[in-house]
Amino acid sequence: MRIGLLIYGSLDTLSGGYLYDRKLVEHLRQAGDAVEIVSLPWRSYPAHLADNLSLRLYRRLRDLPVDILLQDELNHPSLALFNRRLQRHGPRYPLISIVHHLRSSEQHPRRLLPLYRAVERAYLRTVDGFIFNSWTTRQAVAGLRGEREEERGERDLAPLGGVIAYPAADHLAVPDERAVEELIGARSSDAGPLRILFVGNLIARKGLHHLIAALSRVPTADWLLDVVGDEAVDSAYAAAVRRQVGAAGLEGNIRLHGRVSDGELARRYRAAHLLAVLSYEGFGIVYLEAMAFGLPVLASVHGGAGEIVDSGVNGFLVEPVDADGIAAHLSALAGDRARLADLGRNARRRYASHPRWADSAAAIRAYLETCVQ
Repeated sequence: MRIGLLIYGSLDTLSGGYLYDRKLVEHLRQAGDAVEIVSLPWRSYPAHLADNLSLRLYRRLRDLPVDILLQDELNHPSLALFNRRLQRHGPRYPLISIVHHLRSSEQHPRRLLPLYRAVERAYLRTVDGFIFNSWTTRQAVAGLRGEREEERGERDLAPLGGVIAYPAADHLAVPDERAVEELIGARSSDAGPLRILFVGNLIARKGLHHLIAALSRVPTADWLLDVVGDEAVDSAYAAAVRRQVGAAGLEGNIRLHGRVSDGELARRYRAAHLLAVLSYEGFGIVYLEAMAFGLPVLASVHGGAGEIVDSGVNGFLVEPVDADGIAAHLSALAGDRARLADLGRNARRRYASHPRWADSAAAIRAYLETCVQ
């Protein structure tokens, strides 16, 4: 197959969504497909809307020699009207949207949310099919499009044509079962502070400020927090986090490491007792990564984390703004390492039962083949 993939910026961007796209492109090329990346520059939301009127973009996609065009749904502001124009006057190849999570599912100022919802809905109604990263994402798309969704157990994707292909975590150097059991045993016998790990770009959606607010209610002798994530994505938010840490007097407990290599990230997972990321996610690759290392997960009750985290079994689902409730979970785990070990073993079992990248990418490729026949 000849496949195009439309994205913003670089495929090497550090995020779960771009990792998903990279792993898919790797698989397609290894299978013998030709994949051409079409990149649009990162700009402001109004500038992205202006892409809908771009003659240059129209000519570029009109002349694209592909059998099918994949579009990362993140690009929807540039395509909400553009796709209709392309379908009316351009070559008629299928348009397939890769949906990681919806912009309109995030928190925004109330005055802007109606605009975001309208633009995103318009885009979702222009495409011919979908690649969903979770059932949660599929249901969100159906809801925004105004279509009644089937129950989760129903495998027929009508009226939404597409495939659900979960992200995976085997892109890291994951330890084997025996090594993970040794890690869990070492954690259970460690009487020191609870070592908490946060992994994610420092943006408001990831909820680091909520986690810090909760930790400020836990005695500082009981915990340490390592933060791994790019501060340059939203430098204003990163600066606000640093001010929050300073105002709470937690500089000795919270260490910000910035962006790290995969090898260093794996080392951080090995050294931690618990992952805590209180963000809205369409799926949340980071949770599965942590589980591969036998780490329990503290995640938001909102979004797709509930498809990975079984609350009370391999971690806990919490309301991000419930600082007291989060603090109670952290305090309990700091004082009960046997419980922490049980959660960690269950977390590793959850990882072991999950599809690998090759499985998910193969399912996507099989779906794409049906779209070009």
